[in-house]
Amino acid sequence: MAIPPTEVPSTEVPSEEIPSTGRVDVHHHFTAPAWLDWAEARGVVKREKLPWWTRWDLNTALEVMDKTGISTAVMTVAMLGRLQEPTLRRESARVALRAAADVVENHPARFRFFTPVFLDDLELSSWSLRYGLDELGAVGVSTRTSMAGVHLGDDSHDRLLKELDERSAIVSTHPMEVPAGNADGVGLPGVPPFVCDFLVDTTRAAVNLIKNGTLDRYPNLTFILPHGGGFLPYIATRLELFGGRLTPKIEPGRVRDYLHRFYFDTAGPMSPSATPSLLATVDPSRILFGTDWPPTPAHVITDITAPALDNDPALSEQQLRGINRENALRLMPGLAHS
Repeated sequence: MAIPPTEVPSTEVPSEEIPSTGRVDVHHHFTAPAWLDWAEARGVVKREKLPWWTRWDLNTALEVMDKTGISTAVMTVAMLGRLQEPTLRRESARVALRAAADVVENHPARFRFFTPVFLDDLELSSWSLRYGLDELGAVGVSTRTSMAGVHLGDDSHDRLLKELDERSAIVSTHPMEVPAGNADGVGLPGVPPFVCDFLVDTTRAAVNLIKNGTLDRYPNLTFILPHGGGFLPYIATRLELFGGRLTPKIEPGRVRDYLHRFYFDTAGPMSPSATPSLLATVDPSRILFGTDWPPTPAHVITDITAPALDNDPALSEQQLRGINRENALRLMPGLAHS
């Protein structure tokens, strides 16, 4: 999600006295200011040409969290640019991860982070697991749902997925723009990728994980699908009915079992009309609160998405408590003291 913001960043760090019953946000994008300094000094990026959502700052993050009743945000560490040289790429990841760990160390009641893994670089991924999980204390990993048109769950990812399975990893996923064959290379000209493409990419990755047997081969993995799972809840019945037409086939009777292997976050504007479809697909204990901040700006979260969730007629108070906090604590017990 990416909507131009209207709010002005705060200049004061809000209080950290947040009740222990606050929400847990599992979808919080973190572009470290220290990483931007590093990248700009090496000519990797130019700050003034980057989108607004790369201007992450602690003051505004805490302000948004306080206004939305978020006690803890789990950060997805972002690194922009297309670095290919292995040494430089690892240094880039080291700077970004160290910055995330510093935020957690300075504000342990408010932040955690996922360490990134890279579908196109298995060596860097293994290093990130050792550094991010083992040394810095990340609560899970983050990955893209596709890379250059190859979706998560492809055979080329087996080595990485095996390593993650051995760690019983929590895998937070995020979609990409859908490649297209038109002249400008975008999914649908004139339509930003977060409107449609992201939902398609998430859905494709989830179906790929099912049909390729990834969920069977690696039973210890837990995948979080963003934005309500894309279109997956809506097409669940189609997947059951036509799973036999896929290559390889999906046994119709197993589809619901597979769908219950995923967690789904609420990041991005989700219409209340979408909730019944999601609830018909998975148990509400598999739904997690997410904001998608800062690509989704503060005023959308505080004035639209969070209130819409809290007042969704399809959710009971107990279900809402689970979505806002309890489900995330059960999935990631390390957050419990937050």
